[in-house]
Amino acid sequence: MHRRQKPSAPEHKRDLAAHGGALSMSHNDTRSFFNFSQLVLSAGHLKSSPVLKHSKITYFEVEILDVQSKKQICIVDKIPPSSTLLDVKHKFHKACPQWYPSRVGLQLERNGPYLKDSINIQSLAVSSIITLYFTDLGQQVSWTTFFLTEYTGPLLIYLLFYIRLSTIYDQVESTKNFRHPVVHLACFCHCLHYIRHVLETLFVHKFSGGHTPLKNMIKGCAFYWGFTSWIAYYINHPRYTPPSFGHRQVSFAALAFLMCEAGNHFINVTLAHQNHSGLKACFPSPTYNPFTWLFLLVSCPNYTYEVGSWISFTVMTQTLPVGIFAFLMVIQMSLWAQKKHKLYLKRFYPEVRRKAAMIPIIF
Repeated sequence: MHRRQKPSAPEHKRDLAAHGGALSMSHNDTRSFFNFSQLVLSAGHLKSSPVLKHSKITYFEVEILDVQSKKQICIVDKIPPSSTLLDVKHKFHKACPQWYPSRVGLQLERNGPYLKDSINIQSLAVSSIITLYFTDLGQQVSWTTFFLTEYTGPLLIYLLFYIRLSTIYDQVESTKNFRHPVVHLACFCHCLHYIRHVLETLFVHKFSGGHTPLKNMIKGCAFYWGFTSWIAYYINHPRYTPPSFGHRQVSFAALAFLMCEAGNHFINVTLAHQNHSGLKACFPSPTYNPFTWLFLLVSCPNYTYEVGSWISFTVMTQTLPVGIFAFLMVIQMSLWAQKKHKLYLKRFYPEVRRKAAMIPIIF
């Protein structure tokens, strides 16, 4: 029998080293394969990375037709869904430069109302093509220009009659006849009224950037300027006679006029700041200012005070032209008040339902 010889120590160490190295190599290979497989699984298939798909944006086309002939004027394309009607008008202006945005009136139907510039174009879309009807609104002016022109004219016209130009009155009569104090007081009140309007137009009223046809401004100027000329001519005439009840009538009417002017101003300030609280829109409520307490009775107290100013001016001067003008102002203001009152009833029904429009009980 052959005896199995034990390997020597050095050989035994080499065998163990070789065996351990083989084990370590196989263990490293297994770990490398595991890491590689994890990498493949996390990366997905070994294919070229796909192109990222962007979200599709639907663009609209707006077909603009003439409201009379129904003929196509142009097509405004590539309108994003977030665009407003004002954006469409600007693009329409680029295609047709003769019609700038404020002159363009667009309707969804031929006999329908004009659409507001703030309307989102997506709200009008039934399909990708939107058909709108175009109307030329004519020459337009801003609301600020409208009111400044309308109110500055009477202010200057009245002063021309107050200084009694030789081209208007006879100079001999002007120098002979003494001016009653009510003439000077009437000039002060009339100028105060229109100066207040001009300052409120510049610093109080907030216009949304809208426009109005030029013909409306011409009509308004003709009305105010014409009546101012007629009123100023009579009050500043050398033969003008003072009111029947003298100083008491003038003083009472002048005090009422000043109170109405102050009330009108405070009401306009309240209306201009009614939505600055950051809360839900609500009907203007009276403040600590007594002039705003009229909100408890009527929904349009600014018109109430405006009418009160002209009625007081009529009593103070006691002239027929002022009386006719005050009567027409009552009619016009009542129509505006009724229209605004209906809008208030839709928006603030519980708060407005027991209020009158302009004058308690009567209107």
